Amino acid sequence: MRYDDTPPPPGPAPPAGTGRPWYARRSTLAVAAATLAPLCLAGWVLTEVATGAGPRRMPQSAPPAPHPAHAPGRAADAKANPAAGPAGTAGAPLTGRTVVIDPGHNPGNFRHTAEIGRKVDIGTTHKECDTTGTTTGTGYQEAEFTLDVSRRLRTALEARGVTVVLTHEAGRPWGPCIDERARIGNEAGADAVVSVHADGASEGSRGFHVILPAAVKGGAADTAGIVGPSRLLGEAIAGNFARTTGSTPANYLGGGTGLVVRDDLGGLNLSLRPKVFVECGNMRDTKDAALLADARWRQKAAQGIADGIVGFLGG
Repeated sequence: MRYDDTPPPPGPAPPAGTGRPWYARRSTLAVAAATLAPLCLAGWVLTEVATGAGPRRMPQSAPPAPHPAHAPGRAADAKANPAAGPAGTAGAPLTGRTVVIDPGHNPGNFRHTAEIGRKVDIGTTHKECDTTGTTTGTGYQEAEFTLDVSRRLRTALEARGVTVVLTHEAGRPWGPCIDERARIGNEAGADAVVSVHADGASEGSRGFHVILPAAVKGGAADTAGIVGPSRLLGEAIAGNFARTTGSTPANYLGGGTGLVVRDDLGGLNLSLRPKVFVECGNMRDTKDAALLADARWRQKAAQGIADGIVGFLGG
């Protein structure tokens, strides 16, 4: 569920080798070799001409892949390049890339409503620090779901060499607040940030959707640099999530695209790194809830999100 628990706005989404020193101490053998080399080369050329083989093209090696330290979006150049998009070599391990995973809410939030109810600055306005999230009809908490999927997602990404940072693992009694969640991603210089959620819409509202940041500027919020790469990240996740889980885009918002643009979420407004929210399904719908509560399906959900992130990073 989104941090604010308010319904989204109606309508479809907008769309030299280093050359080690050598010393000129030539032997008689070296001189002889230097004398024979041109003769051998001349003989090879005559043979080629005589046989009509023609010149042979030497195989070309692929250009070296850039070192991860020089890839865009690293922590070292976060300020210089805050909106880094996809980079890397297809299929290559993603060692040196950083992804921040944000498990929505916290199982302890229910016991700390006063703390999470205080307002924080999200740039354009003030909103609650966090919310409790939603639950299924059988009492399965969204915060439990998001933490489980986030841990599975971390395992999948680390297998590809990605450095993964979780905003929390329920080791704290409540929170973190939405502004702190955004700050964690910014300070990590993350190549991508994904906030994992499940929605709390009405019965019959089914499917997943990915929330993208709108163009927002006000106070500490300025998303101009991340709108483009965040859309690429969201599109990659949406396609892979649908393919891996078999789920369809939400039937109640997004115009069937699975993509929704929001300008009222502090976690997006305050981010300086490409970031999206993934609403994996609707906990208040019986059929979706059954999937969300299934550990096997949650593994598929984590893999689908991971595949989308890897595709965005160019792995």
